[in-house]
Amino acid sequence: MKYIKIILIPIIFAIGIRLIFGADIFDDFISVMSWTFFITTPAGIGALMIYFSPAEKVESLKYRIFYPWIPVFLVLAITMVLMIEGWACWLMILPLFLIFASIGGLTAGYFKLKNRKSENLNISILVLLPFLIGPIEHSINTNKQVFRTYTSIVINGEKETIWNNVTNVRAISNSEDNSQLTKILGFPRPVEATLDKNEIGGYREAKFEKGLIFHETVTEYKYLEFMKFKIKANTYEIPSTTLDRHILIGGQYFDMLDGTYELKKIDSDKYKLILYSNFSLNTTFNFYAGIWGKFIMKDIQNNILEIIKERSEKTFANNGSSPISGSVRKKIINLTNKPILSRQFRVAYSANWR
Repeated sequence: MKYIKIILIPIIFAIGIRLIFGADIFDDFISVMSWTFFITTPAGIGALMIYFSPAEKVESLKYRIFYPWIPVFLVLAITMVLMIEGWACWLMILPLFLIFASIGGLTAGYFKLKNRKSENLNISILVLLPFLIGPIEHSINTNKQVFRTYTSIVINGEKETIWNNVTNVRAISNSEDNSQLTKILGFPRPVEATLDKNEIGGYREAKFEKGLIFHETVTEYKYLEFMKFKIKANTYEIPSTTLDRHILIGGQYFDMLDGTYELKKIDSDKYKLILYSNFSLNTTFNFYAGIWGKFIMKDIQNNILEIIKERSEKTFANNGSSPISGSVRKKIINLTNKPILSRQFRVAYSANWR
């Protein structure tokens, strides 16, 4: 029973904090999307576990650092089973939870071993800390911060073919999908993209699985060279089961702004395709969220670029490409179509042999 209490009380504390911080009635005071929740909740988990643990176990440094991870992983499992939190959010905040659970364990261990007189007071303050700091952080005005994700790839192929694969991405099969991080996070994979007209004002619809659609409007366009488009994901169109509400595109915290394709010539039949996009974050932890946002966007963009490369190079190969570059091939063809000797030289040459 003693050991059950060591694990159970930190779990009850963490789930209680999650439910309170996520309750709509407290939206004006506290929020799950805050440093307060990400730091004080795991710190409280670690501190409570050490507080209720026997002193002889707490003397072990390994125990104080790593054992608080046990209730953290149990909280993860429980909140996912009860659909309180999604896998994507947990994967992004788990490093913080593990680090601060260990810090909470080390802090509680220090007071337990060195200053037992104030142990009860210190653990009480730590448990109440989320409710003391939360409203203060929530009162801080947040500003939207824009982040850019830059990706590129080198493609061997014809310029027109590459550009056609950029503007209109036909249905993507599962075997073509090379995404990694987004697949782990359970994000919708790209399905197809269609552009109605190759000019400024053109409408491009980028479809993803689970009903996610990006409505894109071309704002700048230069045929075979450049295309910029603003992105709008209508939040009300996205099914509630597609994305966690904390990372909902077009929601309170995260939004896609625009994307740009650039095609630059490197050599004959060799081009560099560049794709970069801008997204915005509106949190008190934009720096940390921005790191994950860039990882996710790079994975999505690299996946699209790989698909365009594979399709363009396959078409190039099927059209009879060879190791000789296109410009050299054309020169050879032109040369072989010309007579080797001029007419005047041939006439003079044949007269000498008569």
